[in-house]
Amino acid sequence: MELKGVYTALVTPFKNNKFDEDAFKRLIASQIEGGVNGFVPCGSTGEASTLDYEEHKRVIELTVECAKKTVPVIAGTGSNSTKEAIELTAMAKQIGADMCLLTTPYYNKPTQEGLYRHYRKIAEEVDIPLILYNIPGRTGINMTPETVKRLAEIQGIEGIKEASGSLVQVAEIYRLTKGKFTILSGDDNLFLPMMSVGAVGVISVLSNMLPAKMKMLYKTFLEEKDLEKAKEINTYLMPLFQGIFIETNPIPIKEALYYMDIIEEEFRLPLCAMSETNKTFMKNLLNEYGLLKRA
Repeated sequence: MELKGVYTALVTPFKNNKFDEDAFKRLIASQIEGGVNGFVPCGSTGEASTLDYEEHKRVIELTVECAKKTVPVIAGTGSNSTKEAIELTAMAKQIGADMCLLTTPYYNKPTQEGLYRHYRKIAEEVDIPLILYNIPGRTGINMTPETVKRLAEIQGIEGIKEASGSLVQVAEIYRLTKGKFTILSGDDNLFLPMMSVGAVGVISVLSNMLPAKMKMLYKTFLEEKDLEKAKEINTYLMPLFQGIFIETNPIPIKEALYYMDIIEEEFRLPLCAMSETNKTFMKNLLNEYGLLKRA
């Protein structure tokens, strides 16, 4: 499977504290229409940390059903427990996911050797392509390029979602792996510059709202090689890139989708709705882009 392009980090809509399957189906339909290259359910944006096991399974299962093998499903199955990550990864494989995305273990802050052994063990136990996920701002640990190089040599580990915020780190991963290891941007606002130093795609939050625009940014830069046009698209999207992170993800993107009349305004504690000031900001921002459907 060629791993490049725009993969949407899907939100998980809720209604009356339950997974809103109808809203999720509509969201996925809009993504397919927008031309995304794949789906990533049950990641940070999908509020995986507050889903119970059966909900986690159902979100992945429904994504697989809706994708209908037209685009790959990369299921979020990471955990700070290696045993649990193996169980979730095996479950995702069994219900039809094409790949799995595994965040670096959080809170327990393993050493670089611990990170290596964690991912190696999962690759040994479950025969499904794996994508590493480095996001130190959430997990409290940064996976170094040297550790990524070691992991890239393990069969079954296919790439990395890199969200350290460091272009130097991206360039170093590219150098150490000789450009043969797939790098996906984990930061929408760094997608364009990351492509210039080795990334070949993005796992995107904003594509929940504007899948076609994110796909256009990718195609314009990497396929059409039109840097000037890519810069124009990036400049157009930048206020949205910044706006959807005005509070902790996925609060702003879910608020935006609510005001776009796509999902309900519902979160799982400890996440909650945005402040009134930021709600006003979001509505004004969406109105500027012609996206506001309800006040």
